[in-house]
Amino acid sequence: DRTMPLARPTGQIPDAAWTSGFREMTEPWKGAVGCLGVAVFFAMTIGIISWQALEQSPEEWVLRGRAGGLLWERRQGALVLRVLPAGRTVAVITVGGVPAAEPPPPRDRCWHDGGQFCYAWEEAAELRLSLEPPPAPATECYGVRWTPLRPDVTLKDCFSMANVSWYGGASIRAQHWPLNGAESRAQPFVSGDFGKNPAGYGPVLERYFLGSTGVTVTVAPDVPLFLSLESNRHFCLETPAGRAAVPLRYLLCVSPDVAAAQRHVGSQLAGPARALPDTALLRSPIWRYYGPVGSAAKIKRGLRALAKRLKRHRLQEGVLALGERCTAVLAAAVRPDHVPWERRKRRDSAGARAPWLLGPLQLSVTLSPYASIASPLFLRSLRDAEAATPWLSLQPRFGGCPIPLLSTWKGRLCARLNVTSEAALGWYLARARHLQQALGAAYVVFEGAEGNAFLERGVPPPAELAGDRYTGALAAALATLGNTTIISAGARSSHLPLFVQMSPLRSDWSHAGLRGVIPSVLHYSLLGYNFFIPDAVGGSLAGDTPGDEELYVRWLQVVTFLPVMAFSTPPWLCCHAWVLNLTRQCIQRHRDFVVPLLIKYSEEWLSLGHPIFRPVWWLSPTDPTAFTIEDEFLIGDEVLVAPITEKGQTWRDIYLPGEGHLWMDTNTARVFDGGTVLRNYSASLAEVPVFVK
Repeated sequence: DRTMPLARPTGQIPDAAWTSGFREMTEPWKGAVGCLGVAVFFAMTIGIISWQALEQSPEEWVLRGRAGGLLWERRQGALVLRVLPAGRTVAVITVGGVPAAEPPPPRDRCWHDGGQFCYAWEEAAELRLSLEPPPAPATECYGVRWTPLRPDVTLKDCFSMANVSWYGGASIRAQHWPLNGAESRAQPFVSGDFGKNPAGYGPVLERYFLGSTGVTVTVAPDVPLFLSLESNRHFCLETPAGRAAVPLRYLLCVSPDVAAAQRHVGSQLAGPARALPDTALLRSPIWRYYGPVGSAAKIKRGLRALAKRLKRHRLQEGVLALGERCTAVLAAAVRPDHVPWERRKRRDSAGARAPWLLGPLQLSVTLSPYASIASPLFLRSLRDAEAATPWLSLQPRFGGCPIPLLSTWKGRLCARLNVTSEAALGWYLARARHLQQALGAAYVVFEGAEGNAFLERGVPPPAELAGDRYTGALAAALATLGNTTIISAGARSSHLPLFVQMSPLRSDWSHAGLRGVIPSVLHYSLLGYNFFIPDAVGGSLAGDTPGDEELYVRWLQVVTFLPVMAFSTPPWLCCHAWVLNLTRQCIQRHRDFVVPLLIKYSEEWLSLGHPIFRPVWWLSPTDPTAFTIEDEFLIGDEVLVAPITEKGQTWRDIYLPGEGHLWMDTNTARVFDGGTVLRNYSASLAEVPVFVK
């Protein structure tokens, strides 16, 4: 045998020893080493993934500003708006229409611009976030723009109601304050008539939502918008899928608190040019006429009889209001339909008074932009108009004359005024002026301003009448008649010198009746519609308890502190004599106490845009207790009204806002600290708790 020479130690392992040794390994040993390597690799990979899952945050900043920013929350596919340095979450927006499980990566397509973040979900949608100029130094704003990349993509952002109370947006049948308790399926964000569609949205809405955390959401006016409300979960903004890729665009702003957010953003919705309606109406209770309507002579006799009755009960001042049917009967007697279908010069009807009324009573009449297809007015307008028509129409696909778009109005098939035609508007306004002057009416009410006739018929509207542009255009035209005009709807028109007539309510204690009055007041005023006419005392729609004297009295007490007091059922017909005396006292209190307050705070609205009727959180913007109180309201900063809205109650809890303020009960002269709750506070049937700061 040959003997291997001993190698001298060198302190290193020769490479040849490893390679030769490996060559000499058997195949099983080679496989074992390979498996070991793979096992080590997988163990390291699993460890890294576990570490990321345990240690890495599920949230990632995508856009940061000076006072806060937006994060992407991976687990639920949501944008989170957070303020700094406290790190407080003010809004959570769950994203729909894109793969929620796919988070935006750290890379940003707008990396070259620190004020933007861009990301695209391939074949779904593109997201662009941007820092926008703030309306005030203490507020920061972020633009959100979703663009669909396929026509079948429905963009949908849902705003969580967890720990946030939301206000604004749309009025609903049973109005709640805040919106958290409301329920509504996804439907076009367009004003509507509850009589036609009780489940739809009401006559006053704005594309503006306010959160109790100090966040606001303002949707661009040209976005085709759907809104849904899911009680106590979220509200969702959607754009419908279709052939055109329509972006969903809105502005998120965050302020220190909810009151600051309303002052900085919400109060500027209408712009700086605001005008007041005729404030003389504030001092004039409205008495609706429901007498004989068979002829003009019968209506005049009925009005004179009502005027005499009011005078006998020492209620001789105010306005007698005629509905559309009575107005049409009187109009036929003065033949206003013969105003030519052409634009006429404006005639001043200031100071007009119906000569056949008694004393200081005035008259209001009611018109609408509808005409029955069987009426002489409709037939004559078609004949006089020749090629052009004053009504909304459909253009035939293969040419020919326009076909009037027919709608249902008060049970009749009607055509609706074309507000995009200058000639049609001129003719309609001339007819209204002629009628107002001929009848000596001090005020004209225009019903039927709400809704989109094209959407109601399932027809895509023209661009100039998309969404609520009909309501806005009609309101702007009616404002030229003067400041004695009353309209039934509002959309981007709160700056105009118009009164807005609230929707009829049920004669009951529900949110569709008395309990919905204060939430509606707060909703209208928050959106800038401070000069509204509430529904008549006791409600206009039949309820479960007709002739309920307690309901009538509690309703009367609420209306006393609103802009205008309106009556459909006079107190001598529904109630005992003491209610008639109480009505006189309430009307006098409204004139002496409430109207001067409204005049005072209307100046603040003109200059700053602040609401006249304010929620209690206006003085307690960081107290969560104040966010859900819907049965109290402030007039300005100095009067708190806390009426009874529950049947059979003669006591209630009252929240006094504003820690550090003092409040005096006007009934007892007792003084209490602000920022406290008065438990079981007494309020008899003849009393309404009112406190002065």
